[in-house]
Amino acid sequence: MKVKVISVLEDNYMYLVIEESTRDAVAVDAAVPKRLLEIVRKEDVVLRAVLTTHHHWDHARGNEELARLFPGLRVYGADERIGALTHKVTHDQELTFGAIRVRCLFTPCHTSGHMCYFMWEDGSPDAPALFSGDTLFVGGCGKFFEGTAEQMYTNLTQILGALPKETKVFCGHECTVRNLKFALKVEPGNEIVKKKLAWAKQRDDEDLPTVPSTLQEEFLYNPFLRVTEEPLQKFTGKTDPVEVLRTLRTEKDNFKKPKERPNPQAMLAFDWGLFSPFLEKK
Repeated sequence: MKVKVISVLEDNYMYLVIEESTRDAVAVDAAVPKRLLEIVRKEDVVLRAVLTTHHHWDHARGNEELARLFPGLRVYGADERIGALTHKVTHDQELTFGAIRVRCLFTPCHTSGHMCYFMWEDGSPDAPALFSGDTLFVGGCGKFFEGTAEQMYTNLTQILGALPKETKVFCGHECTVRNLKFALKVEPGNEIVKKKLAWAKQRDDEDLPTVPSTLQEEFLYNPFLRVTEEPLQKFTGKTDPVEVLRTLRTEKDNFKKPKERPNPQAMLAFDWGLFSPFLEKK
């Protein structure tokens, strides 16, 4: 099982999972059909199915075009709002694509119909893969658009957090640097957060993805998986894990994004004194 990480849009990821013996392939969150088809042709594989984590356009907008280009293409998901949906899946349902096995994991919160996909091959020495959409990110979790802190806590602890620790995490967005800057604010003494952030910044500078991480790593630096740890409880002022998670999400939502560089033309205008008349006190 080979996973192709495909960067699209502003910071999205879609994935092509290849069954190497048959050269069949399954796409996850096929948002940009043209880019996906370039990879399909380059890898010389046959696209058999699309797995969609949730209905948001930046994860599902390519489904209709792919269904038109590939009659009979199977499109899986848990939400009727997903375009071109042919197979509605349920929690713990298992799918098979050649040697690739898929377990569907229902994780409502970011959207009410969010589904993650856990993939493995029997007898393979390779670690299994989790395609977590916008539920679990490297160093973070998704916004609670259509759900509650209780749901996200269940998602992260009982469903995704219970998977094998060596599971590779392939998430829906590249937001690792921003997530880890927040994690460092929450746990300024966490050396693992500092190291991971430095690594992520280097990857970002080189325009390289920070996915996949592993579930084991996430428990060391992802604040949303560390809600029972003392520093997290101290930061939030809460002890109940769900309340810690709820407070963390609110803090993260209000966390300032890195300051944008000033507009060069505006800086020149300041240098030339063009704004002076407006700035002088009356």
